Amino acid sequence: MSEQLKPWHGIHVASALQFNDDLSVDYDGFAEHVQWLAANGMHGITPNGSLGEYQTLTDEERARVVTTAVEAAPEGFHVMPGVAAYGALETRRWVEQAAEAGAHSVLMLPPNVYRAEREAILEHYRIAAEVGIPIVAYNNPYDTKIDLSPALLAELHAEGHIVGVKEFTGDVRRAYEIQELAPELDLLIGTDDVLLELGLAGAVGWIAGYPNALPTASLELYSLATSGNPADIGKALPIYRDLHRLLRWDSKTEFVQAIKLSMDVAGRKGGRCRPPRSPLTPEIAAKVTADTEAVLAKGYK
Repeated sequence: MSEQLKPWHGIHVASALQFNDDLSVDYDGFAEHVQWLAANGMHGITPNGSLGEYQTLTDEERARVVTTAVEAAPEGFHVMPGVAAYGALETRRWVEQAAEAGAHSVLMLPPNVYRAEREAILEHYRIAAEVGIPIVAYNNPYDTKIDLSPALLAELHAEGHIVGVKEFTGDVRRAYEIQELAPELDLLIGTDDVLLELGLAGAVGWIAGYPNALPTASLELYSLATSGNPADIGKALPIYRDLHRLLRWDSKTEFVQAIKLSMDVAGRKGGRCRPPRSPLTPEIAAKVTADTEAVLAKGYK
């Protein structure tokens, strides 16, 4: 499979999910958001991640979000749903649902109900991989309490269970160890605020939060950071510095509310979150608003 055809490469926007005033899912608004992201140069979308508040959705809503994304996606725009669940059998059902809906790959956490041992983690991914759709592992030890170490990722890849990893630890040193142990495993940037560092380290994708509000600036920054041309780093650095005040919200507890608020400020529909995510405190809301307005004032969009 050639580089340009791998459907988990490029920028996949970890999509926010729009709700109506009664907190029902705004499927029409979400479909429009998918099309808007594609029109603004994004390569794909990742619905049903934490930013999409999948934990608050019913099974029916969660499945419809995936089918809505697939139906709204234009040709060449890839859909990589999150398929997180407590157990391997439930996870496999979500992998099957994504495949049946026409998704191109899936993003998959390790078991997240308890601190599973190595064999349980391998079995978790093995069961899901039987479906046959490409799996990108998601390493987020802060939420799952399981660390997909470079050695474990290499083992998962060697057994054919995963094609890539979304690295969320923020530890940019891991990129080099992953490359040494599993040279063919694709590294995807998992936190917006280490985009430049992991781009330099050889990342081939970014599962991204802030393109929900600023797709054009995000695409420019990603393209420069991953071009492999040393001259582009000098162009990327001032953009990165300008945007970093926003990008760092992606790794904070309030990231869903913050990104949705930035969307509102930028003229997109972000809107409210479902419980248990409560509105931002006035102080944090003012900070996010000011940061977003400062970035927009510099001409980024």
